[in-house]
Order: sequence, then structure tokens, then C-alpha cells
Amino acid sequence: MLKQSKQSIDHQVGYNSLYSLRALGIPSGGRILAQWLIVFFFLFICCLFLPWQQNIRGNGNVTALNPMNRPQTIEAVIAGRVQKWHVREGDFVKKGDTIVTISEVKEKYFDPQLLLRLRQQISAKESSLSSKDQKVNALQRQVGALRQAMELKVEQSKAKLQSEEVKFKNAENQFQRNKKLYEAGNIPLTKFQEFEYKFQGSQADYLNAKLELDRVEAEYLDKISKTESEINSTQAEAFDTQGEIAKARNEYTNTEIRNNQYQILAPQDGVIVKAMKAGIGETIKEGDPITTIMPGAADVAVEMYVSAMDVPLISKGRKVRVQFDGWPALQFSGWPSVSVGTFGGKVQVIDYVNSKPGQFRILVIPDPSQEPWPKQLRVGSGTKGWVMLDNVPVWYELWRQLNGFPPSLYEEPLDEMMKKNKSYQK
Repeated sequence: MLKQSKQSIDHQVGYNSLYSLRALGIPSGGRILAQWLIVFFFLFICCLFLPWQQNIRGNGNVTALNPMNRPQTIEAVIAGRVQKWHVREGDFVKKGDTIVTISEVKEKYFDPQLLLRLRQQISAKESSLSSKDQKVNALQRQVGALRQAMELKVEQSKAKLQSEEVKFKNAENQFQRNKKLYEAGNIPLTKFQEFEYKFQGSQADYLNAKLELDRVEAEYLDKISKTESEINSTQAEAFDTQGEIAKARNEYTNTEIRNNQYQILAPQDGVIVKAMKAGIGETIKEGDPITTIMPGAADVAVEMYVSAMDVPLISKGRKVRVQFDGWPALQFSGWPSVSVGTFGGKVQVIDYVNSKPGQFRILVIPDPSQEPWPKQLRVGSGTKGWVMLDNVPVWYELWRQLNGFPPSLYEEPLDEMMKKNKSYQK
């Protein structure tokens, strides 16, 4: 009896304890947390299938597309000493405005009348050249006169030679006839000797006439040769004088140009941003920088550097999102449509050689179909950029990043590729 009552009590106690467990309810906070976790899990799964635009990141700075619109250093063309500054840093100058006046430091150019003296030297040499030309003309006329005189003398000598030749032939005929008469005994010896004497005299006159003709020709040719030699010598002196005149004119032009270099002028419109040589009296050399001028650049661009392994994926005309330093922005690289504070651009230039070790430079210009870039941009400001590539699911991008695979590159249509090739050739 006692044993049965004890078992009944134990059974009742166990039943009461199980009933307490069944009566204990689940907390409402746990259920809400479980529900949220399930919702987040399904949202995460859905997000994995959302489109993600792959991109290539790069850093750079603001620049100008046209090289002449980039900051440039104004250098001294000649050596000199700073005499006066005509502008201050921050001043806007126009093309041709005087920036600095320098003075001469080379003793060769100290003479203030140097150009006048060089001009006098040139005039003197030109007068000397004119005199030599006149001398050459006179000598040439002299040669002509000598040739005419030679022709007259030669004709005169030839006439005399012909006359002496006739006399010689007549004397020779008389000598031959009288010789036969003498041999026949028809004339005495004295008579024959007279004819022989005349024949020998005529023969001597004839030979002298021939020698006189040769002497006249030789004499006049010698005079003509000496005169022509003097002409050549005078012409050589004239050529030397011409060389000296050309050298003097060159020196005169260089000096005249040098005088214009004492005023250092602005090469184009812009703002003076930095002065390298500030002190009055400070000496500068050829090629030393004087100041830096910032042109009023209208063709703003972004100079961006990307990794060498990503360059093959970039082509001219690709879309780019750009974030400028000092400009508030919120960028979602994979979803450019929801980004705030970034600006659209497109690739304009891709360098064919690396600018830095392992990095290539690209130039990005504003995209005309997007919001215009801020007017407050300054050349040299830092930038961040994202070159947009293909659209892929989020799960693929995560898998690619974890495995270190390169981005996917979609194939462009054939007609677009041909258009880009034509633009590259241009």
C-alpha cells in the first residue's frame, strides 16, 4: 500500500515537470531574429544574382588634353641679370606681355652702340666688295683691249710676213736664174754675188718676220694671262669679302635678336603661378627657369595610371567614372548608376609605353552625354577612376576576386571595332 502510493506520487511529480516544459513558451525576440535571418539569407541569395559591372581602378590627376594647355616653365634664352619684374604671382597675363626684364652680363655685348658699329663694318665691307667688283670689270675690259691689240699686231705681222715671203721668193728666183747664168759663164762673179747677197738678206728678213709674229702672239698672251690672273685674284678677294659680309650680317642679326631677348614675354595667355628667380640682380644662365605659367586650359582631362595587366582590357572610347579630390562623392564601383558625386568620362588616349614601372597612362576626357565636370577643377588635383567593363552577376565577381582571375571582356561588334581602328589610324 505504501509502495503504491509512493509510485503514484513519483508519477504525479514527473507529469507535472513535463507539463511545465510544455507550458514554457518560445520568446518572441527569438522568432523575430529567426525570421530576419531567413529574410536576409534570401536577400543575400537574390543579391548574388544582381548585375555587377566590372571595372579597372586607377589613380591620377587633372591635366589638359592639349600639351600646350598644360603648365609650362618659361626659360631664359640668353644669360643675363634680373633687372625688373613686371608681374606678380597670381597675375593673369596675355600673350606677348612682358614678365621680366634682364640686363646683359657678357662683355662682348656691353657696347650700347654695338648694332651701329656692326652696321658700319658691314657698309665698309660692302664698299670694299664694290671696289673689287669694279676692279674686276676694269681688268676684264683690259683683257678685251689686249686681245684686240693682239689681233691687230698679229694681222700686221702676218701682212709683213707675207710681204717678206714675196720678196724672199723673188730673190730666190733671181738667185736661181743668175746662178745658172754664172755657171754658164754669162755673168761675172761679182754680179752673181750681188744676187746671192740679196737672196740671203731676203731670206733673213722672211725668218725675222716669222719670229716677230710668234713674239707678238707670245707677248700679248703673256699680258692677257697676267691680267686674267689678277682678275682671278681680285675675284677671290671679293668672295672672301662676301663671306665676311655674310658673317658680319649674321652677327648683326644675332645681336639684334639678342637685344629683343632682354624682355622675357608670355608665350600665351595664362596665370603666373611660381617664380623661380625672384631677386633683383640675380644672375641667370641660358635655359634657366624663370617662372611657371598656367594656361587657361579649356580641354580638361584626367591623367590616370592603371596596372600593366589591365591595359589590354582598355580600349579607346570606354566609359569611365571619375572622382575628384575635394569633391564629395559616394561611389559604388559595380553600380555606377547609384553613385553620387562622380562624373562620367571616356578613354581618349592609351600610351604605348609604360609611364611608371608596371603602370600605363591613359587620358580620360569628359563624356558629353553625362553631367559636365566641375568648373572649379585645378590642374594637378588628385583623382580616382573606374574604367567600366562588362556586366556579370555578383556571385561571379566574388568568385573571380577570390580566385584572382582577370575581368571578363565582352566582344565588341565588328562595325564598332572597325570605326575605332579607323580613328586610331587617324
